[in-house]
Amino acid sequence: MRIRIGTRGSELALTQTRDIARRIAAAIPEADVEEVILKTSGDRDQVTPLSAQGGVGVFTKELERALLAEEIDLAVHSLKDLPTVSPDGLALAAVPERVSPWDVFVSNDYADLVDLPSGSKVATGSLRRRAQILHRFPNLEVIGIRGNIDTRLTKYRELGAAGLILAEAGLARTGRDAVIRARFGPTEMTPAPGQGALGLETRADHRELIDALQVIEHPATRAAVTAEREFLRELEGGCHLPIGGFARLVEDHLVLTGMLATADGRSRVQLTVEGPGADPLALAHELVEKIRRAGGDEILATYRHTEQGGAEGGTAS
Repeated sequence: MRIRIGTRGSELALTQTRDIARRIAAAIPEADVEEVILKTSGDRDQVTPLSAQGGVGVFTKELERALLAEEIDLAVHSLKDLPTVSPDGLALAAVPERVSPWDVFVSNDYADLVDLPSGSKVATGSLRRRAQILHRFPNLEVIGIRGNIDTRLTKYRELGAAGLILAEAGLARTGRDAVIRARFGPTEMTPAPGQGALGLETRADHRELIDALQVIEHPATRAAVTAEREFLRELEGGCHLPIGGFARLVEDHLVLTGMLATADGRSRVQLTVEGPGADPLALAHELVEKIRRAGGDEILATYRHTEQGGAEGGTAS
């Protein structure tokens, strides 16, 4: 079986894709695995904030187009970048075991966010992280940053920031986790839905490949990210909001934490629910309803008002 794997050309994307290619080759010795590098709109523009580029799908649309055009057979995505609804004709064929879902703090001079003097700058490219930092530490200044991992590790200091917030998964996968000073748990900084997980997308009618990929499917990760992504899908409603979601399977139960905030961090709702692991969609719906009743509707209303006024939204990741 020939398997052309589409990937972005960044170091992280290639590292992830080559790991998947090795696992496929080991599990399916007869497979002829080929790597196809594609540039996405998010890769081409390393300056404009992701929110101004539309947020959703800027790292995935070109890969999905290539799948539908049968130029590639499989796309490897960071699941947090993948829109919650697949285009017609495509399917999320497999979700391998997730690595760390956590956000981490990087700094040359400080051990944690709590150590930063008032007025210090913290760099991040994510509205979700920005909102949660400002909610906990309104005395800090959050500045935007774009680029690959190495660029951000250098650039944040050039921008005068005392620290940088990144996903631990990217640092670990590229062997840079030694720079981590502190790790944030799900209630300190709720991760992006799907963070730390990969999604393997293919054409929905490619049954042979879908069946073959089940050897690297991880059911517990699939259940968790299904709950997280459904929580995002139900809350987002076409907007781009600071939303976090993290689920974990504990025996046969899912524990799901969700967060919704205003961009300035002044208003934030964060709740945790628990339910049967066999029904992640119902659990996500339950959490959405509870968050809306606990103040989420008011937060959503501020975004609807902002959008009607023509202001720029942000991404959820």
